[in-house]
Amino acid sequence: MRELRYPPATRLDIQETLHGHTVRDPYRWLEAADSTETKEWSSAQDDLYNQLSADYETHGWFADQVRSLMGAGHVGVPVWRGERRFVTRRAPGQEHAVLHVRDGEGDERVLVDPGALDPSGLTTLDAWRPSPDGRLLAYQLSEGGDEESLLRVIDVDSGELVDDPIDRTRYSPVAWLPDGSAFYYVRRLPADQVPDGEESYHRRVYLHRLGTPADQDALIFGQDRLKTEYYGVSLSENGRWLTLTSANGTSSATNAWIADLGEGPLESPRLVTVQEGVDSDLRLHVGRDDRLYLFTDREAPRGRLCVADPAAPGYENWTTLVAEDPEAVLEGHALLDGEELDSPELLLVWSRHAISEISRHDPGTGARLGTLPMPGLGSVGGLSSRPEGGHEAWFGYTDNTHPSSVYHYDARSGEVTPWAEPPGEIDLPDVRTEQVAFTSKDGTTVRMLVVSPAAPAEGPRPTILYGYGGFQISLTPGYSAAILAWVRAGGVYAVANLRGGLEEGEEWHRGGMLANKQNVFDDCAAAAEHLISSGTTSAERLAIMGGSNGGLLVGTMITQRPELFTAAVCSAPLLDMVRYERFGLGQLWSVEYGSAEKPEELGWLLGYSPYHNVRPGTRYPATLFTVFDNDTRVDPLHARKLCAQMQQATSAPIEERPILVRREAEVGHSSRSVSRSVALTAEQLAFLAHHLGLSVS
Repeated sequence: MRELRYPPATRLDIQETLHGHTVRDPYRWLEAADSTETKEWSSAQDDLYNQLSADYETHGWFADQVRSLMGAGHVGVPVWRGERRFVTRRAPGQEHAVLHVRDGEGDERVLVDPGALDPSGLTTLDAWRPSPDGRLLAYQLSEGGDEESLLRVIDVDSGELVDDPIDRTRYSPVAWLPDGSAFYYVRRLPADQVPDGEESYHRRVYLHRLGTPADQDALIFGQDRLKTEYYGVSLSENGRWLTLTSANGTSSATNAWIADLGEGPLESPRLVTVQEGVDSDLRLHVGRDDRLYLFTDREAPRGRLCVADPAAPGYENWTTLVAEDPEAVLEGHALLDGEELDSPELLLVWSRHAISEISRHDPGTGARLGTLPMPGLGSVGGLSSRPEGGHEAWFGYTDNTHPSSVYHYDARSGEVTPWAEPPGEIDLPDVRTEQVAFTSKDGTTVRMLVVSPAAPAEGPRPTILYGYGGFQISLTPGYSAAILAWVRAGGVYAVANLRGGLEEGEEWHRGGMLANKQNVFDDCAAAAEHLISSGTTSAERLAIMGGSNGGLLVGTMITQRPELFTAAVCSAPLLDMVRYERFGLGQLWSVEYGSAEKPEELGWLLGYSPYHNVRPGTRYPATLFTVFDNDTRVDPLHARKLCAQMQQATSAPIEERPILVRREAEVGHSSRSVSRSVALTAEQLAFLAHHLGLSVS
């Protein structure tokens, strides 16, 4: 066996003075993915990873376990159009979920199957929406993980295309007219109409009439607005009211307008302001009862539900229907108002310290009528009812040992019953789940879900600490093959609800963004210290893991507090926070992180940017960067640069605590096939098991 060495990486003497700060960037050359030097470096890193990972003895065991546990499959919440029902399902052996349709009591049939369209598994179904009468389906597919969806429309009966595909529709909503003749949607401008490097921005709202070329679609909104704005569009069920929202990048500050489509041409709706220039989140729609429902955190950081007359939608006319809860965060609703009910019901979904619950209310007064029994302490998603009304609701449910299932609520009887279970059978390990609380550096109480083997521990166990901490994303209980495989092997898996998420409302989010971003890292350090001080684990048996913004968390923790961890997995990460806006979709995120263009904000970023806080001679944890060549959100250059920086700086022997990169082609930041998920997860867990001393029999 040849001597282990890190591949050579030239350190350039690049330094700049930005707003009075000296900023060094010795590995800027690694930003150029297609250069000969970067390709040679990456190939050598591949060889190093392959050489070392050959010794990770648990890889095959974890692959078998993860594959088996993912064999539960998946079933989605149904979407109804009259008696026509649409539902997604992934059966054991399938690489992706398949969209099915069923008419009444007839046989269910396949409508869109990504695996049949592309047996390689590289095509994903990103979104879909049937027309109000269920006759047509708009759906979006992307290939190779690039998330660059094409929007297609098919006839549901025949499965035949009824229109030409529309490109540049990444993340586009679809708002159908009632007769299915047209829809509002969002599309980026063509590349030749925007400056170089801005092809991923510049969205507009259009009206598309079936049978006409997309390039002739009427421009509805977006001209002369910020290039980083994202738009949402929806129509009331009767087709009269169009609602339109905008937000700058990932900001939660929402602008909103409403238009009465009965007033004039659909191509030029008269948009009336509901909210503009207000730093608060807002989701709105007009219900079957012709009221404008407004979900807002304005003057209510945990959320409240307001109503208004859609013809007079200004804030001065909003009436609070359901007030803010002091502990729970408002997440969604469904209205049950069928003629068969003695009185209508409004269902509201809440998250209380990351645990879901559903309450019942009088839709007229907002008065609380009770709660629905939950299957356990878990997460609810996709609460829905029939568009035309009725007495039924459906919702998805999952927890740490409960694969995603669908439950049915009948408002006539008040019963909640299982409606659809995942199609596969699985053998679950015997685990114990506990929510614990600990105190962060500034005295804030933070919570964490700890999943461990049910059998008592005889000492500190190998433990993975997972976190995210940003963009209003809450980490709630959910079925995870990775967690269960790790616990079955004898380890502990802890998920921390760090500031930056929405587990405790918008104040919790803002407590971990912009100038407050360091709170996220302090929360994570406190989580690690709690796991150690409670005897759950020790620093020698503790690893940290995260991806995307969670990859930034990992990068920051191993550079700020390397002594807390023995190993780390850092996936699809942001790591150079001085130049992040120049790549991928980085310009969308300055509302969350701040911008290096602004002196004060550059100071925040330099304070924690992992790439700029590596210290030579530090004994860094064994670290595995996992990156994806088709990642159009977070460029793999971040991992390349920090990997080179840490390989040069670490004092730990490569045999004991290596700094490695695992590259994967033809996949991106988000959805992937089951087989690729199994392979990635197994390699990540095997790396951590090797360095934490976790063995399996």
